[in-house]
Amino acid sequence: MSDELKLQNYLAHYVGHLLEETARAIEDLTEDELHYRPDGPCNSIGFDAWHIPRTADNLIHFAFERELPVWLQQGLNEAWGLPKADQGTGMTPEEAYALRFPDAKLLAQYSRDVAAAIVPKIQGMSDEYLTERMDIRPNGNLARWEIIGQVIINHGHDHFGQINMGLTLSGKPGLGI
Repeated sequence: MSDELKLQNYLAHYVGHLLEETARAIEDLTEDELHYRPDGPCNSIGFDAWHIPRTADNLIHFAFERELPVWLQQGLNEAWGLPKADQGTGMTPEEAYALRFPDAKLLAQYSRDVAAAIVPKIQGMSDEYLTERMDIRPNGNLARWEIIGQVIINHGHDHFGQINMGLTLSGKPGLGI
């Protein structure tokens, strides 16, 4: 199999694409636009744009390697007054709705910083490493490649769709997805 067709490169490409598209979707939003939350049980645009890179950052750095995520390396939890370890999974709606996010350009840069840190890590993962199984709450026991594909890429794109919905409902142009 050619190097460009390796699973590692496929996973890395789509993780990087998701994180860059998330950054591009929000980088020009005002504070009010970033915190826009459609009526009903919906998170804010900012929540989804934070949750996508936080999840990827936590999984690749902490869950896989027991390394400090970019989030903690940069001290963003303290700088932005957001949770140190939590990335949104399992939060009550009231907790999620109460979160306030920094300037959209800063949040977009975090997404890009996570991509810069984890895409090369994913590309460098061996086949053996990717097939090792581990428990990830709330998803259960999965191989690392499944965690990247299901939890980061697929679940992340669910949240990206919610960003698109929030932008559209707030009167902004959609993302063309």
